[in-house]
Amino acid sequence: MKYVKDLVCISCGEKYEASPTQYLCPKCGEKGTLDVEYDYEKIKKDWNKQDLKANPDPSIWRYSALLPIDPNTPKPPLRVGGTPLYKSNIMAKLLGIETLYIKDDGLNPTGSLKDRASAIAVVKAQEAGMNIVACASTGNAASSLAGNIASMGNEMKAVIFVPSRAPIGKVTQLLVFGALVLSVKGSYEETFYLSQEAIDKWGWYNRNAAINPYLVEGKKTSSIEIAEQLNWQMVDWLVYSVGDGCTIAGAWKGMYDLKQIGFIDKLPRLLGVQSEGCAPITQAFKNGTDLVPVPENTIADSIAVGKPRNYIKAIKAVKDSDGDMINVTDDEILNMIKILGKNTGIFGEPAGVAGLAGIKKAVKKGIIKPTESVAVVVTGNGLKDIKNAENVVGAPLTLQPDLKELSQLLKDYNF
Repeated sequence: MKYVKDLVCISCGEKYEASPTQYLCPKCGEKGTLDVEYDYEKIKKDWNKQDLKANPDPSIWRYSALLPIDPNTPKPPLRVGGTPLYKSNIMAKLLGIETLYIKDDGLNPTGSLKDRASAIAVVKAQEAGMNIVACASTGNAASSLAGNIASMGNEMKAVIFVPSRAPIGKVTQLLVFGALVLSVKGSYEETFYLSQEAIDKWGWYNRNAAINPYLVEGKKTSSIEIAEQLNWQMVDWLVYSVGDGCTIAGAWKGMYDLKQIGFIDKLPRLLGVQSEGCAPITQAFKNGTDLVPVPENTIADSIAVGKPRNYIKAIKAVKDSDGDMINVTDDEILNMIKILGKNTGIFGEPAGVAGLAGIKKAVKKGIIKPTESVAVVVTGNGLKDIKNAENVVGAPLTLQPDLKELSQLLKDYNF
């Protein structure tokens, strides 16, 4: 870890020597509060925009100077990162703003942003001398871990805990990738606790991003990529859907890092979006209180986290950015799947499009001004949750192989 100085606790400020398995702040006893601190002055001397421009690698490893890894550790061969950023005038108009950029992270190898964190987990597990990596997940974190481990051949194994409600598409991915999949008859919270007990008992490497401080570092590459794709001219707002809180915390960490090394002059504001059926972080943020666990009552399984572990980092990130949080309904999420697909050709899963639904609502509430520029990340591909997409778009038209019948159908639908 060439440029890593320490692990620092964002709750008490205590600093510790970085270790691949350091998850807990010994002083305040909290997990999920440690943050990676870099030697920014050294990075500025060794690395610049010209070096980055000359690097042909489109993956997250192009940002290795800002990642907590040993350069010599083998990396998963899957190409994680380098996902496209589209400017959409049509969607901007529909959402009530002038400028909108959409980053399609559903085009990562296993179909979600979480490949970014899992690639780091595979590297850190090797640095810790472990060949079994485990996590609890509603699907995407799990499939990203299983896929990245599968790409390493037979060198490593994945143990995955998923709640029984996890979409079949995501569970099937896990099985195809050869992971040991354990479907738990309980909530995500119960699934998470079981995974923690197992990790502690058998000494597996912990891929749970809300606990492991290094995985947020992988997630931050989504916002770093946006900055580079915008030629370092940042938008006014960055928008992410929020579950455990790790992704939006990572987005802010990426922006902070770039500001410290002089790559960007302007820090964007963050908008975090949760589902109304499961919004404990929004509630804590708005009320200024500690987090109160809530039921997991939303179709957006990837952000259905009733007791998020990284809420402290998430709330701190939104506050530090002078940002805000907002909730959207399941109906608003489902409708956005259709709107986004019809107008951009991007197919997002429910959690993946929640951010776009949040933009529309935030504009109506006056949080985002129509003249402000916005970038949003579609965090997961819609093919992972076909059932909910079918519920909003319906079934195809059926007919006999008869031209007359076809002609009537076309007439009925104004074709």
